[in-house]
Amino acid sequence: MIGALGGAWLVYRTTKKKNDSDAQVAAIKTVTDGFTSLLEQQRAAATQTQERMASLEAKYSDLERRVEHLQEEQRQWRRWKAAAIEYIHELRDLVRDVLHRSAPAPPDEIAEDIAQRESA
Repeated sequence: MIGALGGAWLVYRTTKKKNDSDAQVAAIKTVTDGFTSLLEQQRAAATQTQERMASLEAKYSDLERRVEHLQEEQRQWRRWKAAAIEYIHELRDLVRDVLHRSAPAPPDEIAEDIAQRESA
């Protein structure tokens, strides 16, 4: 009887150790799988962030080029306007000096620009 109880106790102890060991292995596997999943999610998020940054940088660069182009067009228009107003004044002076008449009034669209130059 003692031998049977001793054998049963050894079987129980061996089974318990195996079950505890299996539970520890399962817990470690669960933790490892969880960390692996988190790392994969983090990598995916980092990749997505990098792609978004690259896209935004490309859009910013494109907008920067457009702004520079528009600024250059605006500078050209200002130079053209200044040259046109100067030319108009020279023509008005020529009409007044050569023909001894006053120059015709400028059209409403440019009257303010002409008046600004004359008052300067």
